[in-house]
Amino acid sequence: MSKATNVLMGFIAGAAAGTLTGILVAPDKGVKTRKKLNKQIRRTSRDVSETIGDKVEEIKEKLNDVVSEMRTKAEETEEKIKEKVNSKAKTTKDAAAN
Repeated sequence: MSKATNVLMGFIAGAAAGTLTGILVAPDKGVKTRKKLNKQIRRTSRDVSETIGDKVEEIKEKLNDVVSEMRTKAEETEEKIKEKVNSKAKTTKDAAAN
């Protein structure tokens, strides 16, 4: 697993464990505990969704940077090849003319 995945999984596990522990230890009635638990689950779910969304955007940006860099290098390589082919063609043409 990647470092980002491990961090994300740790965050989710920690949030869930903290929420459950806090709610289950609290001296409230079952109805109140369930309401608190549902509220905290929704909040944690929203936070996790935002975190995942941020990571997805970060990965997209990195991927776009890599693709852009690869395109640039491919274009540079293409130009070098064209120059070499043209140079060889000219050398061959000059040799044939002599």
